[in-house]
Amino acid sequence: MVTNISIHIIKEITKFRLTLSVVFSSFISYLLGAAEVNYIQLFYLISGGILIVSSSNIFNQIIERDLDKLMKRTKNRPLPKNEITKRAALFLAIAFSLIGLILMYLINIKVAILAALSIFLYTAVYTPMKLISPFSVFVGAIPGAFPFMIGWVAATNDIGIEAITLFLMQFFWQFPHFWSIGWAQSIDYEKAGFKMLPTGKKDKSTSAQILFYSVWAVLISIVPYFGITGELKLSIIGVCAIIILGAYLIFRSYALFLDGKNENANKLMLTSVIYLTFVQLTFLFDKIF
Repeated sequence: MVTNISIHIIKEITKFRLTLSVVFSSFISYLLGAAEVNYIQLFYLISGGILIVSSSNIFNQIIERDLDKLMKRTKNRPLPKNEITKRAALFLAIAFSLIGLILMYLINIKVAILAALSIFLYTAVYTPMKLISPFSVFVGAIPGAFPFMIGWVAATNDIGIEAITLFLMQFFWQFPHFWSIGWAQSIDYEKAGFKMLPTGKKDKSTSAQILFYSVWAVLISIVPYFGITGELKLSIIGVCAIIILGAYLIFRSYALFLDGKNENANKLMLTSVIYLTFVQLTFLFDKIF
């Protein structure tokens, strides 16, 4: 019986490092959209974002507790190891989501709606769909792309071409990222019955789709250079930096297409994380300098 909830358990059940990386994208896009930084608003965004993402992660682990026991990469999470009860985890998830939504509402109603929709899609649609269809990745890519959009909406109170472009950048990026994970972890996912790869197999069709979406992720990222995305702009230096980053992402995707070794999938996964981080920083530095 669990008598207390330690910081370690909270850190693990909220996937805290992953949560911070997600909220980082909202932080960057807020700075991109803000004419002047409102630090109270920014505090609400970061705090609320951490709580919203954390609650989604907890709900996900509650639903998948028994399945997590079957996989090497998840069997040591707090719920499978009975380090925390389902009731305690559910309490945390509900409390985090409610407080997070209140903080988002204090920014503006549009941000709160997007945050609520994110929790719903991730928890009630994406999570159960993983056992049913590979289409779950497309569904999961929607709430996964919201954070980069939410920061801009928090700063501007507007869902315009800029916010939509940021959404699409992160939306297309998720396919090479998550499918490379699904490729490398396919045995684990099969044990749990998760259908993550688009064809259900590590074949040429799957790797071709990974390459396809990698190209689209890069193309969407350079669109702001052409001056058709409103206040979201990119200089010649910025677009060159993104093209270089994108070329390496595409190269790693092509390497997986040529040789479907898990080693290439792992390299693509790492490359995708580096790519997204530096693309976001490129947009921010481009605005500042």
